[in-house]
Amino acid sequence: MESLGYLQEVVDYLKEAGISSTVFTGVRPDPDVQIIANGLKLYRESGADVLVAIGGGSTIDSAKGILYFAWKFGSLEGAQIKKPLFIAIPSTSGTGSEVTDFSVITSEGEKVCIIDEFIAPDIAILDSTCIKHVPERVVADTGIDVLVHAIEAYVSSKATDFTDALAEKAIKLIFENLEILYKDTKNDHARDRVMNASCLAGIAFTNTGLGINHSLAHAFGGTFHISHGRSNALLLNAVIEFNAELTGSANGYAAERYAKLAEVLKLPARTSREGTVNLMTAISKLKKSLGIEEHIGALGINQDEFEKELEQMAETAMIDRCTPTNPRQPSKEELIRIFQKCY
Repeated sequence: MESLGYLQEVVDYLKEAGISSTVFTGVRPDPDVQIIANGLKLYRESGADVLVAIGGGSTIDSAKGILYFAWKFGSLEGAQIKKPLFIAIPSTSGTGSEVTDFSVITSEGEKVCIIDEFIAPDIAILDSTCIKHVPERVVADTGIDVLVHAIEAYVSSKATDFTDALAEKAIKLIFENLEILYKDTKNDHARDRVMNASCLAGIAFTNTGLGINHSLAHAFGGTFHISHGRSNALLLNAVIEFNAELTGSANGYAAERYAKLAEVLKLPARTSREGTVNLMTAISKLKKSLGIEEHIGALGINQDEFEKELEQMAETAMIDRCTPTNPRQPSKEELIRIFQKCY
Protein backbone atom coordinates (compact mmCIF):
# COMPACT_ATOMS: atom_id res chain seq x y z
CA MET A 1 0.00 0.00 0.00
CA GLU A 2 2.93 2.31 0.71
CA SER A 3 4.91 1.55 -2.45
CA LEU A 4 1.78 1.75 -4.65
CA GLY A 5 0.95 5.19 -3.28
CA TYR A 6 -2.37 4.31 -1.62
CA LEU A 7 -1.06 5.03 1.88
CA GLN A 8 0.03 8.54 0.87
CA GLU A 9 -3.41 9.17 -0.65
CA VAL A 10 -5.03 8.44 2.71
CA VAL A 11 -2.56 10.69 4.57
CA ASP A 12 -3.13 13.48 2.02
CA TYR A 13 -6.93 13.25 2.38
CA LEU A 14 -6.54 13.60 6.14
CA LYS A 15 -4.20 16.57 5.75
CA GLU A 16 -6.68 18.30 3.44
CA ALA A 17 -9.26 17.93 6.21
CA GLY A 18 -6.88 19.42 8.76
CA ILE A 19 -6.30 16.07 10.49
CA SER A 20 -2.80 15.05 11.60
CA SER A 21 -1.85 11.37 11.55
CA THR A 22 0.78 8.87 12.63
CA VAL A 23 1.64 5.96 10.31
CA PHE A 24 2.57 2.41 11.32
CA THR A 25 3.94 0.30 8.45
CA GLY A 26 5.40 -2.56 10.47
CA VAL A 27 2.80 -5.15 9.49
CA ARG A 28 3.93 -8.46 7.98
CA PRO A 29 1.92 -11.46 6.71
CA ASP A 30 0.54 -13.60 9.56
CA PRO A 31 1.09 -10.86 12.16
CA ASP A 32 2.55 -12.02 15.45
CA VAL A 33 2.47 -10.60 18.96
CA GLN A 34 5.69 -8.62 18.40
CA ILE A 35 4.12 -6.73 15.49
CA ILE A 36 1.06 -6.02 17.64
CA ALA A 37 3.31 -4.82 20.48
CA ASN A 38 5.20 -2.46 18.15
CA GLY A 39 1.98 -1.04 16.74
CA LEU A 40 0.41 -0.77 20.18
CA LYS A 41 3.35 1.31 21.47
CA LEU A 42 3.02 3.78 18.59
CA TYR A 43 -0.77 3.89 18.90
CA ARG A 44 -0.70 4.70 22.61
CA GLU A 45 1.96 7.36 22.09
CA SER A 46 -0.10 9.00 19.33
CA GLY A 47 -3.24 9.42 21.42
CA ALA A 48 -5.23 8.97 18.21
CA ASP A 49 -9.02 8.96 18.33
CA VAL A 50 -9.40 7.50 14.84
CA LEU A 51 -7.82 4.24 13.63
CA VAL A 52 -7.55 3.61 9.87
CA ALA A 53 -6.37 0.25 8.51
CA ILE A 54 -5.58 0.06 4.78
CA GLY A 55 -4.34 -3.25 3.43
CA GLY A 56 -5.11 -6.94 3.37
CA GLY A 57 -6.35 -9.23 6.11
CA SER A 58 -3.02 -9.14 7.95
CA THR A 59 -3.15 -5.34 8.16
CA ILE A 60 -6.75 -5.16 9.33
CA ASP A 61 -6.19 -8.03 11.78
CA SER A 62 -3.14 -6.18 13.14
CA ALA A 63 -5.20 -3.04 13.67
CA LYS A 64 -7.79 -5.15 15.49
CA GLY A 65 -5.06 -6.69 17.64
CA ILE A 66 -3.69 -3.25 18.52
CA LEU A 67 -7.19 -2.07 19.40
CA TYR A 68 -7.93 -5.18 21.48
CA PHE A 69 -4.79 -4.98 23.59
CA ALA A 70 -5.04 -1.19 24.01
CA TRP A 71 -8.44 -1.89 25.55
CA LYS A 72 -7.20 -4.79 27.70
CA PHE A 73 -4.09 -3.02 28.98
CA GLY A 74 -6.05 0.17 29.58
CA SER A 75 -8.60 -1.76 31.63
CA LEU A 76 -5.85 -3.37 33.70
CA GLU A 77 -4.42 0.09 34.37
CA GLY A 78 -7.84 1.31 35.50
CA ALA A 79 -8.17 3.75 32.57
CA GLN A 80 -11.48 4.58 30.95
CA ILE A 81 -11.08 3.31 27.38
CA LYS A 82 -13.06 4.97 24.61
CA LYS A 83 -13.02 3.04 21.36
CA PRO A 84 -11.62 5.11 18.49
CA LEU A 85 -13.56 5.41 15.25
CA PHE A 86 -12.22 2.38 13.37
CA ILE A 87 -12.16 2.57 9.56
CA ALA A 88 -11.06 -0.42 7.46
CA ILE A 89 -10.09 -0.19 3.78
CA PRO A 90 -9.36 -3.68 2.38
CA SER A 91 -6.77 -4.08 -0.39
CA THR A 92 -7.56 -7.74 -1.03
CA SER A 93 -10.86 -9.52 -1.55
CA GLY A 94 -10.65 -12.40 0.85
CA THR A 95 -10.82 -12.10 4.59
CA GLY A 96 -13.90 -9.90 4.94
CA SER A 97 -12.03 -8.55 7.97
CA GLU A 98 -13.43 -5.09 7.30
CA VAL A 99 -16.84 -6.22 8.60
CA THR A 100 -16.01 -8.90 11.17
CA ASP A 101 -15.19 -9.11 14.86
CA PHE A 102 -12.54 -11.78 14.17
CA SER A 103 -8.76 -11.31 14.26
CA VAL A 104 -6.10 -13.99 13.80
CA ILE A 105 -2.75 -13.36 15.49
CA THR A 106 0.27 -15.70 15.60
CA SER A 107 1.63 -16.49 19.05
CA GLU A 108 4.54 -18.89 19.58
CA GLY A 109 4.03 -20.34 16.10
CA GLU A 110 0.29 -20.93 16.56
CA LYS A 111 -2.52 -18.88 15.06
CA VAL A 112 -4.85 -17.61 17.77
CA CYS A 113 -8.34 -16.40 16.87
CA ILE A 114 -9.62 -13.38 18.81
CA ILE A 115 -13.37 -12.79 18.57
CA ASP A 116 -14.84 -9.70 20.22
CA GLU A 117 -17.40 -7.07 19.20
CA PHE A 118 -15.04 -4.35 20.44
CA ILE A 119 -12.66 -4.91 17.48
CA ALA A 120 -15.26 -4.77 14.71
CA PRO A 121 -14.64 -1.81 12.34
CA ASP A 122 -17.19 1.01 12.46
CA ILE A 123 -16.82 1.88 8.77
CA ALA A 124 -15.71 -0.24 5.82
CA ILE A 125 -14.67 1.46 2.57
CA LEU A 126 -14.74 -0.87 -0.42
CA ASP A 127 -12.63 0.49 -3.28
CA SER A 128 -11.65 -2.21 -5.75
CA THR A 129 -8.93 -0.03 -7.32
CA CYS A 130 -6.83 -1.11 -4.34
CA ILE A 131 -6.62 -4.67 -5.72
CA LYS A 132 -5.57 -3.81 -9.29
CA HIS A 133 -1.96 -4.76 -8.56
CA VAL A 134 -2.59 -7.89 -6.50
CA PRO A 135 -0.57 -10.90 -7.82
CA GLU A 136 -2.44 -13.87 -9.36
CA ARG A 137 -1.58 -16.16 -6.46
CA VAL A 138 -3.04 -13.72 -3.94
CA VAL A 139 -6.21 -13.36 -6.04
CA ALA A 140 -6.58 -17.15 -5.96
CA ASP A 141 -5.82 -17.57 -2.25
CA THR A 142 -8.02 -14.73 -1.05
CA GLY A 143 -10.84 -15.61 -3.44
CA ILE A 144 -11.03 -19.18 -2.22
CA ASP A 145 -10.95 -17.87 1.35
CA VAL A 146 -14.15 -15.94 0.51
CA LEU A 147 -15.72 -19.15 -0.78
CA VAL A 148 -14.80 -21.04 2.39
CA HIS A 149 -16.18 -18.23 4.57
CA ALA A 150 -19.50 -18.35 2.74
CA ILE A 151 -19.76 -22.15 2.71
CA GLU A 152 -18.90 -22.47 6.39
CA ALA A 153 -21.38 -19.73 7.28
CA TYR A 154 -24.05 -21.57 5.28
CA VAL A 155 -23.58 -24.91 7.05
CA SER A 156 -22.85 -23.39 10.47
CA SER A 157 -24.98 -24.52 13.39
CA LYS A 158 -25.86 -20.83 13.85
CA ALA A 159 -26.93 -20.12 10.26
CA THR A 160 -30.12 -18.08 9.77
CA ASP A 161 -32.27 -17.00 6.81
CA PHE A 162 -30.43 -13.68 6.80
CA THR A 163 -26.92 -15.16 6.77
CA ASP A 164 -28.03 -17.73 4.19
CA ALA A 165 -28.97 -14.95 1.77
CA LEU A 166 -25.57 -13.30 2.18
CA ALA A 167 -23.66 -16.58 1.85
CA GLU A 168 -25.58 -17.74 -1.24
CA LYS A 169 -24.94 -14.45 -3.03
CA ALA A 170 -21.25 -14.49 -2.12
CA ILE A 171 -20.85 -18.05 -3.44
CA LYS A 172 -22.57 -17.19 -6.73
CA LEU A 173 -20.40 -14.10 -7.19
CA ILE A 174 -17.22 -16.10 -6.57
CA PHE A 175 -18.09 -18.85 -9.04
CA GLU A 176 -19.10 -16.29 -11.66
CA ASN A 177 -16.20 -13.85 -11.28
CA LEU A 178 -13.13 -15.22 -9.48
CA GLU A 179 -11.58 -17.00 -12.47
CA ILE A 180 -12.15 -13.89 -14.61
CA LEU A 181 -10.39 -11.73 -12.01
CA TYR A 182 -7.55 -14.26 -11.69
CA LYS A 183 -6.88 -13.96 -15.43
CA ASP A 184 -7.29 -10.17 -15.56
CA THR A 185 -7.09 -8.03 -12.40
CA LYS A 186 -7.80 -4.96 -14.53
CA ASN A 187 -11.37 -6.18 -15.11
CA ASP A 188 -13.34 -3.58 -13.13
CA HIS A 189 -16.58 -5.57 -13.07
CA ALA A 190 -14.96 -8.76 -11.74
CA ARG A 191 -12.94 -6.83 -9.16
CA ASP A 192 -16.06 -5.13 -7.80
CA ARG A 193 -18.04 -8.38 -7.69
CA VAL A 194 -15.31 -10.36 -5.89
CA MET A 195 -14.76 -7.53 -3.40
CA ASN A 196 -18.51 -7.43 -2.73
CA ALA A 197 -18.53 -11.21 -2.29
CA SER A 198 -15.76 -10.93 0.29
CA CYS A 199 -17.71 -8.36 2.28
CA LEU A 200 -20.98 -10.30 2.04
CA ALA A 201 -19.29 -13.48 3.25
CA GLY A 202 -17.65 -11.53 6.08
CA ILE A 203 -21.01 -10.22 7.30
CA ALA A 204 -22.40 -13.76 7.09
CA PHE A 205 -19.71 -15.52 9.09
CA THR A 206 -19.30 -12.84 11.74
CA ASN A 207 -22.93 -13.64 12.63
CA THR A 208 -22.69 -17.44 12.34
CA GLY A 209 -19.15 -18.38 13.20
CA LEU A 210 -17.09 -20.66 10.96
CA GLY A 211 -16.09 -24.33 11.18
CA ILE A 212 -13.28 -26.85 11.18
CA ASN A 213 -12.06 -25.83 7.72
CA HIS A 214 -10.76 -22.68 9.40
CA SER A 215 -9.70 -24.45 12.59
CA LEU A 216 -7.56 -26.88 10.59
CA ALA A 217 -6.26 -24.10 8.31
CA HIS A 218 -5.20 -22.00 11.31
CA ALA A 219 -3.25 -24.94 12.75
CA PHE A 220 -1.73 -26.05 9.43
CA GLY A 221 -0.92 -22.57 8.12
CA GLY A 222 0.64 -21.52 11.42
CA THR A 223 2.80 -24.66 11.57
CA PHE A 224 4.06 -24.69 7.98
CA HIS A 225 3.76 -20.97 7.15
CA ILE A 226 1.31 -21.50 4.31
CA SER A 227 -1.02 -18.62 3.42
CA HIS A 228 -4.42 -18.76 5.07
CA GLY A 229 -6.39 -18.88 1.83
CA ARG A 230 -4.30 -21.66 0.33
CA SER A 231 -4.50 -23.64 3.57
CA ASN A 232 -8.29 -23.36 3.44
CA ALA A 233 -8.37 -24.37 -0.22
CA LEU A 234 -6.31 -27.54 0.32
CA LEU A 235 -8.62 -28.71 3.12
CA LEU A 236 -12.01 -27.74 1.72
CA ASN A 237 -13.19 -30.89 -0.08
CA ALA A 238 -12.05 -33.23 2.69
CA VAL A 239 -13.92 -31.11 5.25
CA ILE A 240 -17.09 -31.16 3.13
CA GLU A 241 -16.79 -34.94 2.79
CA PHE A 242 -16.46 -35.29 6.58
CA ASN A 243 -19.28 -32.90 7.46
CA ALA A 244 -21.66 -34.46 4.92
CA GLU A 245 -20.78 -37.99 6.08
CA LEU A 246 -20.28 -39.10 2.50
CA THR A 247 -18.83 -42.40 3.65
CA GLY A 248 -22.10 -43.02 5.51
CA SER A 249 -25.71 -42.03 4.93
CA ALA A 250 -25.04 -38.51 3.61
CA ASN A 251 -28.53 -37.43 4.59
CA GLY A 252 -27.84 -35.23 7.63
CA TYR A 253 -28.01 -31.47 8.12
CA ALA A 254 -24.67 -30.63 6.49
CA ALA A 255 -25.27 -32.78 3.40
CA GLU A 256 -28.67 -31.16 2.90
CA ARG A 257 -27.11 -27.71 3.16
CA TYR A 258 -24.33 -28.52 0.71
CA ALA A 259 -26.94 -29.89 -1.71
CA LYS A 260 -28.87 -26.60 -1.44
CA LEU A 261 -25.72 -24.76 -2.44
CA ALA A 262 -25.41 -27.07 -5.44
CA GLU A 263 -28.94 -26.05 -6.42
CA VAL A 264 -28.00 -22.36 -6.07
CA LEU A 265 -25.19 -23.03 -8.57
CA LYS A 266 -27.64 -24.92 -10.84
CA LEU A 267 -25.86 -28.25 -10.31
CA PRO A 268 -27.73 -31.59 -10.19
CA ALA A 269 -28.87 -32.28 -6.62
CA ARG A 270 -31.65 -34.87 -6.70
CA THR A 271 -30.30 -36.26 -3.43
CA SER A 272 -28.13 -34.76 -0.72
CA ARG A 273 -25.26 -37.03 -1.74
CA GLU A 274 -25.50 -36.08 -5.41
CA GLY A 275 -25.65 -32.37 -4.60
CA THR A 276 -22.70 -32.56 -2.22
CA VAL A 277 -20.54 -34.51 -4.68
CA ASN A 278 -21.36 -32.09 -7.50
CA LEU A 279 -20.53 -29.13 -5.29
CA MET A 280 -17.16 -30.71 -4.46
CA THR A 281 -16.52 -31.33 -8.17
CA ALA A 282 -17.31 -27.70 -9.00
CA ILE A 283 -14.95 -26.54 -6.25
CA SER A 284 -12.18 -28.81 -7.59
CA LYS A 285 -12.62 -27.37 -11.09
CA LEU A 286 -12.50 -23.81 -9.76
CA LYS A 287 -9.35 -24.50 -7.75
CA LYS A 288 -7.67 -26.07 -10.78
CA SER A 289 -8.50 -23.02 -12.91
CA LEU A 290 -6.79 -20.88 -10.24
CA GLY A 291 -3.60 -22.96 -10.22
CA ILE A 292 -4.19 -24.26 -6.69
CA GLU A 293 -2.48 -27.55 -5.80
CA GLU A 294 -4.63 -30.66 -5.40
CA HIS A 295 -3.00 -31.78 -2.16
CA ILE A 296 -0.66 -30.63 0.60
CA GLY A 297 2.22 -32.82 -0.60
CA ALA A 298 2.38 -30.77 -3.82
CA LEU A 299 3.58 -27.80 -1.73
CA GLY A 300 6.85 -29.62 -1.12
CA ILE A 301 6.17 -30.31 2.55
CA ASN A 302 8.06 -33.41 3.68
CA GLN A 303 5.70 -36.23 4.64
CA ASP A 304 7.66 -37.19 7.77
CA GLU A 305 7.64 -33.57 8.94
CA PHE A 306 3.92 -33.40 8.25
CA GLU A 307 3.18 -36.63 10.12
CA LYS A 308 5.25 -35.44 13.09
CA GLU A 309 3.04 -32.35 13.49
CA LEU A 310 -0.33 -34.07 13.00
CA GLU A 311 -1.26 -34.62 16.64
CA GLN A 312 -0.32 -31.11 17.73
CA MET A 313 -2.16 -29.53 14.76
CA ALA A 314 -5.27 -31.58 15.54
CA GLU A 315 -5.15 -30.61 19.22
CA THR A 316 -4.81 -26.95 18.23
CA ALA A 317 -7.76 -27.23 15.86
CA MET A 318 -9.91 -28.90 18.51
CA ILE A 319 -9.69 -25.85 20.77
CA ASP A 320 -9.88 -23.29 17.96
CA ARG A 321 -12.77 -20.84 18.38
CA CYS A 322 -14.14 -21.78 14.94
CA THR A 323 -14.75 -25.43 15.87
CA PRO A 324 -17.91 -25.10 18.05
CA THR A 325 -20.11 -23.87 15.16
CA ASN A 326 -19.07 -26.64 12.77
CA PRO A 327 -22.16 -28.69 11.75
CA ARG A 328 -20.54 -31.94 12.89
CA GLN A 329 -18.40 -32.05 16.02
CA PRO A 330 -15.16 -33.98 15.34
CA SER A 331 -12.82 -35.97 17.52
CA LYS A 332 -9.07 -35.34 17.46
CA GLU A 333 -8.59 -38.60 15.57
CA GLU A 334 -11.07 -37.53 12.89
CA LEU A 335 -9.20 -34.24 12.41
CA ILE A 336 -5.95 -36.16 12.02
CA ARG A 337 -7.58 -38.32 9.34
CA ILE A 338 -8.78 -35.21 7.48
CA PHE A 339 -5.22 -33.88 7.48
CA GLN A 340 -3.88 -37.23 6.26
CA LYS A 341 -6.48 -37.38 3.47
CA CYS A 342 -5.38 -33.92 2.31
CA TYR A 343 -1.68 -34.78 2.19
